[in-house]
Amino acid sequence: MKFNIALLAGDGIGPEVINEAVKVSDAIAKKFNHEITWAPALTGACAIDAVGVPYPDETHEICMKADAVLFGAIGHPKYDNDPSAPVRPEQGLLLMRKKLGLFANVRPTFTFPSLIDNSPLKRERIEGTDLVFLRELTGGIYFGEKGRKDDGETAFDNCVYTRAEVQRLAKKGFELAMTRSKKLCCVDKANVLETSRLWRETVQAMEKDYPEVTVSYEFVDAVAMRLVQWPNSYDVLITENLFGDILTDEASVISGSMGLMPSASVGEHTSLYEPIHGSYPQATGLNIANPLATILSAAMMFEDAFGLKDEAEAIRAVVNKSLEQGVVTEDLATKGSKAYKTSEVGDWLVENL
Repeated sequence: MKFNIALLAGDGIGPEVINEAVKVSDAIAKKFNHEITWAPALTGACAIDAVGVPYPDETHEICMKADAVLFGAIGHPKYDNDPSAPVRPEQGLLLMRKKLGLFANVRPTFTFPSLIDNSPLKRERIEGTDLVFLRELTGGIYFGEKGRKDDGETAFDNCVYTRAEVQRLAKKGFELAMTRSKKLCCVDKANVLETSRLWRETVQAMEKDYPEVTVSYEFVDAVAMRLVQWPNSYDVLITENLFGDILTDEASVISGSMGLMPSASVGEHTSLYEPIHGSYPQATGLNIANPLATILSAAMMFEDAFGLKDEAEAIRAVVNKSLEQGVVTEDLATKGSKAYKTSEVGDWLVENL
């Protein structure tokens, strides 16, 4: 099979971890007799520096023509430290989601047996954890009207959702639950927020279409607590944009490292696959960043975008092997053991495929 993949390395450690994902993807393509054409494009701070905008039209065209998008990370300290910056890298990410119609972020959280004690949570709390968040990506407070009043002393951010936006996200949640343990949790704040009440009544109305799925409704603060107490009590969780942003980062520490968790953003056009970590600017160019989340995101791409489960399993198997044998970057290396460079981890994975 032939694939055309848009390659958005982005900022900070993005180019470094993307490079290793490309190496592994090319090795998989060779092993299984596929052909990949990579289409690099600018986004984030590097795009602002080059052309003045964080998500150029040329980049969007490349993404629209691609079979999938493999994405690194965006963000730069010069923008993080300047709240008044008129153009910011993160605006590119929001615009990309909007223009590509990426309304559902799929974030799995699972544990690795060889790293179970790396988690800040007790082993008995997290063993067997295998859950998936579906976070709505193109609505809510991030996309609502925002601004400051004339006196400059009052700011506002409006949270707005339509029933159709909730329905399309919930539909994916129900469908995913049907392929797993048929448990779905709707996360909201319906005791306070009108948008959450819309979420809850919309999902309740859809229950009849999925009679095999057991649905629970929980407030976001309760879920935040239970994620660190009994994370394996959850399977599929659906929620709005802001809640999902916060909860998925909280859930990521269950595995022991944000450098291990992949994600996908799917919707109306080309799907995008990316690690959940940020651009980690302090490590830029040092060849120490953990590439495994990006490589596992490529595995998600092979399985979900291309329907190639054997290829995805081959990537996951060799990643597990690297963890078991301690071929890891400094964030996962145990005391007294070797910390491998980013590129060395990628080379080892390719050799062992």
